[in-house]
Amino acid sequence: MIYGRSDATINRHGIRMGTSELYRVVEDQPEALDSLVVNLETWAASPTCRCSWCCAKARCWMMRCATPCARIREALSSRHVPNEIVQRPGVPRTLSGKKMEVPIKKLLLGHAPQSIANRDAMANPERWTGTSTTPRASSRRGRPSRLWRKCAGDGWLIMWPSLSTTTAMRNLLNLPTEDFQGQPLVRIGHTDSYLLLAPQHGARLVRWVHRGQDILYWPEAADWSRPAKVRGGNPLLFPFIGRHFVEGDPGQWRDPQGTVHPLAQHGFARDLPFAVSALDAHAAITMTLRESAATRASYPFAFAFDAVYALLPDGLEVTLRTTNTGTQRLPCYPGHHFYFALPHAQRAAASLALPRTERLRQLPDGSPGPAKPGASTYRLDDARLQDTLHVFRDSPSAALTMPGGEIRFELDLPGSWPWHAVTTWTEAETSDFYCVEPWVGLPDAIHHGQGLRWIEPGQSESAVCRLRVTG
Repeated sequence: MIYGRSDATINRHGIRMGTSELYRVVEDQPEALDSLVVNLETWAASPTCRCSWCCAKARCWMMRCATPCARIREALSSRHVPNEIVQRPGVPRTLSGKKMEVPIKKLLLGHAPQSIANRDAMANPERWTGTSTTPRASSRRGRPSRLWRKCAGDGWLIMWPSLSTTTAMRNLLNLPTEDFQGQPLVRIGHTDSYLLLAPQHGARLVRWVHRGQDILYWPEAADWSRPAKVRGGNPLLFPFIGRHFVEGDPGQWRDPQGTVHPLAQHGFARDLPFAVSALDAHAAITMTLRESAATRASYPFAFAFDAVYALLPDGLEVTLRTTNTGTQRLPCYPGHHFYFALPHAQRAAASLALPRTERLRQLPDGSPGPAKPGASTYRLDDARLQDTLHVFRDSPSAALTMPGGEIRFELDLPGSWPWHAVTTWTEAETSDFYCVEPWVGLPDAIHHGQGLRWIEPGQSESAVCRLRVTG
């Protein structure tokens, strides 16, 4: 044993290592949700084995150990690098949120699980159940477990979990997938009405086919190395839509305590992998993003963000549900970025109908510009629509009419947050898509408050929209 040290200090070949060093490097990766490092000793009481539990997202299953090992070697040293990476379902924590390093250490050394931890004192006792089954403790107290003996020598383990998250591997959860542009996408629906989604790429809705017709645009030569930058489908915008500014500088926001945080336009959800948390292969899917090291620097709140897609006989219902899983209230105003398929030559023949609105644009400093009364109907080649916010002053709704059909937005639904506006945008005169985007708030609402929502700890709020297709 190593006496006189806390469980959070490791000494390997004379190099002292704080577990926080490893946590910082491992959890800084977007693939890692959490991690736990413990120090174990060999029979001769020399510290030759360390084990680490790490919760990971989808991409971690694909990359295995190469990326985290390289990051650890680069940021710390080769002495910190693990010998093996294994999956685990999560990190056991106390009610106060402390990682259970000492109990896990004792478990791996062969102590009986029931003798070293009180499930009533755990925030997530289900993780302890999963931990105690593999590795299996020895029957002799103080004797290393079989798992410890497997990695003994001069190595340590990082254990990645088997989360309910989809990756580009068909066998991860046996999800119904379809190859599309060389990517395995989750398929929901039937023969001529279905969705193709990429949970591993920001929960992007890539295709929506209704009665054999593609409703959304997706480029034929999409760059899947940078899917968040692809113009198409429906990127999810969370926690904030649009651009945010601090003293005229974009990509930043200031919290009520005065701390400035970096945050890219439209937030981070479209850049991160989601877990598939519920699935009906014929009708619906729920994909979930949770707070992680990848989100904390720009958004220091504990949350679960669910995107629920449900096929309807005549369309689609989408629910964006935000749950505050922390102890402080959190701000958010999510939204959609639907790219509707529309050949640019047909833009003059298409129109958008709105209820009573005010039309405005965001100023260069981030604040809302002067509002003008909105029209009831616009042709889509109307320059007044480009990059414009339409703030609802009556019950929110919209109707997009294109040659061959109409898409009606139902935005005033029971139990839903109020949709504050829709935004209209396209990239160029030759773009074969047009965007109509329901948003809960206005850009930079975190500073001016228009559409800003606050969620109290333990509470959930949802923004629901239905898109009905006719014609």
